[in-house]
Amino acid sequence: MSKRSTLIVIAFVLLSTGFAVSAQTVRPDNVAAQASLVSEFDVNGLKVILKRRANSPTIAGGLFVRGGARNINDKNAGIENLTLSVAVEAGKTMPRQTVRRELASMGSAIGASAINDYSVISFGTTKQNFDRFWQIYTSVVMDPAFAEEDIKRVREQILTGLRESGTLPESALESLQDKVIYTGHPYANEVVGTASTVTAITPANIRAYHKSIMETSRLLFVVVGDIDPEILKTRIASTFGKLPRGNYKEAAYPALDFSKATLDTAQRTLPTNYVKGTFAAPPPGSKDYYAMRVAVSILQTLVYQRVRTQLQLSYAPDASMNSFATNTANISVSTTDPNKAIAEMKAQIKLLQENTLNPEVIDEISAFFLTRHYIGQEKSGAQAAELAQYELIGGGWRNAFEFMNGVRVVTPADVRDVATRYMKNLRFSYIGNTAAIDRTVFVQ
Repeated sequence: MSKRSTLIVIAFVLLSTGFAVSAQTVRPDNVAAQASLVSEFDVNGLKVILKRRANSPTIAGGLFVRGGARNINDKNAGIENLTLSVAVEAGKTMPRQTVRRELASMGSAIGASAINDYSVISFGTTKQNFDRFWQIYTSVVMDPAFAEEDIKRVREQILTGLRESGTLPESALESLQDKVIYTGHPYANEVVGTASTVTAITPANIRAYHKSIMETSRLLFVVVGDIDPEILKTRIASTFGKLPRGNYKEAAYPALDFSKATLDTAQRTLPTNYVKGTFAAPPPGSKDYYAMRVAVSILQTLVYQRVRTQLQLSYAPDASMNSFATNTANISVSTTDPNKAIAEMKAQIKLLQENTLNPEVIDEISAFFLTRHYIGQEKSGAQAAELAQYELIGGGWRNAFEFMNGVRVVTPADVRDVATRYMKNLRFSYIGNTAAIDRTVFVQ
């Protein structure tokens, strides 16, 4: 057993009665130093964020489309994802063969993706090839070809993915959980769509949708690399800056309902049963976000040690937390004994709520968590994604640099507090042998 796991397992034996939580090192100078590398400016309503990485051989970033699931409905779900995915195939003046050949020769890439809160046409290239790459990127983003054969091919790729995911019990569980948690919420609209909605989207729909979102008020451009701000500003002014401004205003999300515990089930004959219990969580940028990230990380280790290592009830019990504007966290497990597994996982939540951890445990988990965070931020693309996330849903890009300090100052009392306030009224979804369920274990 690792030192980290050992500390957490013994944490509730060595409860902190009379312990004084030592001050942890917070380095605001580092935050200021990181923030000083960032330039932000406006070009005809388009906000641009540039983080300089001196001497970096790569430049990465993306054009982000605000709104996410709020931009679609149950009839056209998946249209934004399909539109952007087809757009990056070719431009009207940049054939697909040319795009692929030149990107490959430059060691560059363009991609599209969509999540609940926003979408992005991302890129990565080298500094020495940036001039030519910029011509290709702006061509496919601003004036895509939307060729019939490209639409057909990309649509089929998306449909294949949807069909394959539909055969997996984990995906079926996720779909059931989303229907339960997101009823009446924009997140109920699948950003990648469904087989029926993606099939129904026409080329005319795609062209019209692309035109509707190419407004500077809907967009955010983020770049990380060794490029002069004035040069970037000039390039954007001659390309994206010529798009219409529009008058997009982002609507607030409604709250999710966690007023009581629930259990929704689907009967399936499977070798094991799949369970997921979701609870509320603070969004990025909120004052509770850092403590909750630490608390969920501790919970993850606790349920792993108890449910897998000690009781051998499951190969992969888990606890995790999302990073959405309307946020949630969850516990999940696949097991032949769902009642005992869930009872044990809920017991670990209760331990977090009723006891105060030894400060050493918090120090260890924070160090582990921060190491993993730093490693994840080594690439320019990851830094661009982080800046965009905080700018779009986390209270502003500067909060991206507060994350490390926010985690460092989490105390045992903070962990107990967020566990008590958020880890309650779990809403469970279950796929498997429904006759094996004792409902009181889940909803009591």
